Amino acid sequence: MTAATTAPSRSRRCVRLGVRIGLAALAVGAFSAFGTPAHARGPDGIADVAEKVIDAVVNISTSQTVEAKGGGGSNTMPQLPPGSPFEEFFDDFFKNRRGPGGGSKGGDNPPRKTNSLGSGFIIDASGVVVTNNHVIADADEIHVILNDGTKIKAELVGVDKKTDLAVLKIKPPKPLVAVKFGDSDKLRLGDWVVAIGNPFSLGGTVTAGIVSAKNRDISSGPYDSYIQTDASINRGNSGGPLFNLDGDVIGVNTLIISPSGGSIGIGFAVPSKTVVGVVDQLRQFGELRRGWLGVRIQSVTDEIAESLNIKPARGALVAGVDDKGPAKPAGIEPGDVVVKFDGKDVKDPKDLSRVVADTAVGKEVDVVIIRKGQEETKKVTLGRLQDPEKVQAAVKTDEPAPEKPVTQKALGLDLAALSKDLRARYRIKDSVKGVVVTNVDANSDAAEKRLSAGDVIVEVAQEAVSSGADIQKRVDQLKKDGKKSVLLLVSNGDGELRFVALSVQ
Repeated sequence: MTAATTAPSRSRRCVRLGVRIGLAALAVGAFSAFGTPAHARGPDGIADVAEKVIDAVVNISTSQTVEAKGGGGSNTMPQLPPGSPFEEFFDDFFKNRRGPGGGSKGGDNPPRKTNSLGSGFIIDASGVVVTNNHVIADADEIHVILNDGTKIKAELVGVDKKTDLAVLKIKPPKPLVAVKFGDSDKLRLGDWVVAIGNPFSLGGTVTAGIVSAKNRDISSGPYDSYIQTDASINRGNSGGPLFNLDGDVIGVNTLIISPSGGSIGIGFAVPSKTVVGVVDQLRQFGELRRGWLGVRIQSVTDEIAESLNIKPARGALVAGVDDKGPAKPAGIEPGDVVVKFDGKDVKDPKDLSRVVADTAVGKEVDVVIIRKGQEETKKVTLGRLQDPEKVQAAVKTDEPAPEKPVTQKALGLDLAALSKDLRARYRIKDSVKGVVVTNVDANSDAAEKRLSAGDVIVEVAQEAVSSGADIQKRVDQLKKDGKKSVLLLVSNGDGELRFVALSVQ
């Protein structure tokens, strides 16, 4: 049996997640004194599910042309010392492989094609196939191989890199078997699931396991909310379906955590709730049209929650509002904490990012915020999220040292009023107002919270400040009031805001 060649320039995410994990082997007793009942090994319905859906699961075959340079690779003649007894042999061998002339112009090897295999599944009998984006990324040709071995050239409908999903279209020579999506929100921890895919290029393979966790955020993308399962998922399973025992697709197998590339029982699938929305938009528009609120958000830490009188700590703290975004005219301001969006609770910034992205562009929604300890409801008409433009970082140049500014110490910071010289030194825009940090005590809470010289303190406890004396006055008052921390609104030189809570004890 010959394994499919995987393009070296495009590693499969299902091989490993890039996490090194030390594992200790544990030995446990396999049977009790009275034996193990048959139903403890798994439900009886797995075979029925596999038989029902196997023809809807397909292999995805891709090919890509790779430029092979002469400086290395399998076609490069090894460097041998002059007069070596193998010199003549290798010289003849490599010249024959490259053809007349011993190679291409300039010493480079000719381009070569690489092939790789993944998995997918049919969601419409007309020939609509879902897979992972990384399975077909950069491919010159894509083929779908049905369970009976029929190979059909596929057309790419659209991809979404942020959720790693892709939709393909084929023209089948005969009617196809299609599967439907189930409701991933109804999954419970411990529910049995069935994974079908193309592990190690062996063809359709069935494995079973349970739901180990839900809503997993593994920091692989902005909308992480994976289903974790211990069903065996290996190299080549990427893009394959994860079924419940009703034969409905409740996830798309996307990646695993493994130090070796094989399954260790930690696999992740994109939940069907996410997949359905992405697939519908890709089929309709060929691209994703995500909702946009127009705010920059950060986590509500315990210290920030205490400063804002929020109990318990929850929600997404608005650190900045886009002047051209939908939140601005709706009256949402920096310092507001979003706790509910369109009727859905917001526990943390990830929750808000996901629910906003999943909401239709142009829809008017209720956004519940907490401002100065009180709940308010704002009506926002969502815009459309655009891909951010790449902005080149400004190159710092050496400048003559200006006069030393008059500073005041507070909270482990050296503070000074903004001046023309300080704006030039730290490249602070004219639109930024406040008190500039000129030095940070390395042993202070401010250093731990990553404040640095050039940061500008705009507000202290949600009141604007313009001098070090203003800041010290506010800090002294908070100490008298028995507060343990003070909430600072901090800007960088470009005007990007964030909130930082510092201890006043």
